[in-house]
Amino acid sequence: MGTTSFLTRAQRLLRIRNQLVRECLAEVLATFVMMTITLASAAQKIAFFGTKGNLITSYLGGALGVMAGIYTAGGISGAHMNPAFSLAMCLIEQFPWWKFPIFVVVQILGSFISAGAVYVLYYDAIWHHSNGTLTVTGPQETASIFATYPADFVSIGNGFLDQVIGTGVLIIVVMGIMDPRNKPVPKGLEPVVVALLVLSIECSMGANCGCPLNPARDIGPRLFTYLAGWGPEVFRWVEGRG
Repeated sequence: MGTTSFLTRAQRLLRIRNQLVRECLAEVLATFVMMTITLASAAQKIAFFGTKGNLITSYLGGALGVMAGIYTAGGISGAHMNPAFSLAMCLIEQFPWWKFPIFVVVQILGSFISAGAVYVLYYDAIWHHSNGTLTVTGPQETASIFATYPADFVSIGNGFLDQVIGTGVLIIVVMGIMDPRNKPVPKGLEPVVVALLVLSIECSMGANCGCPLNPARDIGPRLFTYLAGWGPEVFRWVEGRG
């Protein structure tokens, strides 16, 4: 009885009643879950194989991370996890404009925190693979665990177009899934369908830039790598990364 009473009092004390705070915390958590699975799927290849090959593992990790993030907080914040999706929701008047910059910040924050978590989780593997030097280019580079970088044949213009098309396809199909006038997805399976959508886009459009499809997915971890020791090179368009 005493334990139950204590837990009840603790729940009342910790309960967050402000709706915006609840949504922001949910969005941070959803983005963190999505990104931790996504980044860890890239990092574990170094731990297992000492290489960043086998893109299918990364693609699956990204798709399943999206699914997990939606299931984590979809009922609270909508689990946007992506500034592009938040912007699209604003444009169709399904999300208030004043919340847009707030959601962008918390999405980037969740992504940043997840990069730190994966860095700690695979700290030994990262430093072993990099021979003690954190680099963005070369055979021992490890920056691409966290952020996406272009293939050495991709120009800035092509890279920009690549992301516009890939993200556009993602948003259009997600909007179609959400439209009640469209053919409905079985209730509760929407995250699974979105995950399959992400996987299909990654498998078909990932060759140029790694298919981030999400500014927060790229900016947060890139900021982390800059602060963690990879340096300002993480913000440069580098060709011939090798």
